Amino acid sequence: MTRPLDIVILGLTLSSSWGNGHATTFRALIRGLHEEGHRVLFLERDRPWYASERDLPQPDFCEFELYDDMEAMLSRHGGRLRTADAVIVGSYVPEGVQLIDRLSQMTLRHLCFYDIDTPVTLAALDEGHEEYIAARQVPLFDIYFSFSGGEVLDHLELVRRARRAEALYCSVDAGAYPSDPEAAKRWDLGYLGTYSDDRQPTLDALLLEPARQRPDLRFVVAGPQYPDHIDWPSNVERIEHLPPADHAAFYNAQRFTLNVTRAAMRRMGWSPSVRLFEAAACATPIISDPWRGISDLLPPDQAIIIAHGTDDVLRTLDLSEPRRRAIGSAGRTRVLAGHTGRARARELAQALWPGPEAVAATGT
Repeated sequence: MTRPLDIVILGLTLSSSWGNGHATTFRALIRGLHEEGHRVLFLERDRPWYASERDLPQPDFCEFELYDDMEAMLSRHGGRLRTADAVIVGSYVPEGVQLIDRLSQMTLRHLCFYDIDTPVTLAALDEGHEEYIAARQVPLFDIYFSFSGGEVLDHLELVRRARRAEALYCSVDAGAYPSDPEAAKRWDLGYLGTYSDDRQPTLDALLLEPARQRPDLRFVVAGPQYPDHIDWPSNVERIEHLPPADHAAFYNAQRFTLNVTRAAMRRMGWSPSVRLFEAAACATPIISDPWRGISDLLPPDQAIIIAHGTDDVLRTLDLSEPRRRAIGSAGRTRVLAGHTGRARARELAQALWPGPEAVAATGT
């Protein structure tokens, strides 16, 4: 274990899981850091759409503060930012470009970026869109932590000129996602995710069409922002928003669950979503669209099922109960062995403070 670290994170949100995957990702990571003995201050820009949907207004595993003015926040926390072992800016932070510029002008021990949307970020930069990070800012960071691994890291260093790119996948808070194999199965196949245009064709092929062809089975889609024009089959239940506290029960109530990857993430590969780890932790067998790198995390046909189309899903839904349980159990074993919040916290701490030689070199 590294020495206890003091980390400041400026992220999109920790307090609200509404319509985003950032909150649950940060919660698992920071809880893991807390369990490892590290100190974290999380600074979140107050936004009205999250203010009305806060399901964790006062986290007990870190210091937490909302702010409504960037300059006032930097002034108030200037001392802490300068003495912290690392200051980490997350993707999609409001006024992110201005914030990164201001932090880069301060004397910080480590300035890092945690991109929970790496393929989306890179696609936006390719198109000249710089909503929360500018292309010129990528080389400013001591470490660019990426939601995506594999070849994406090479691209960040060789093309985007990142000084150092490290994979920091999403993770799961294992204690919040127990397996309940005896739970009643309310649905044969379910999906949890906010609507996006690029995911919808895959959702249609891998869930809605199977539902149309198997009216005897039960399906569910949970998540906000789905447009009114979608033609939901009568055997597909809709849940508008599902707070994290209900995720484990949701997964445990499914025979199978679906993972759907955004187009930019499929193209780049090595981009597992937080929902993938949550479902696997519950030992719910996962059916996923294919993307490069998925076999590095969960072996196909052993710990996950890869579906290229509707027929693959229909065949999977007819698997025997022992086979279904074996796939779910293998997925859970893999995730608990290396993809918990505490495991990810150790990876982050090791990247920031590699070992005794670093302490000796600094004299601290």
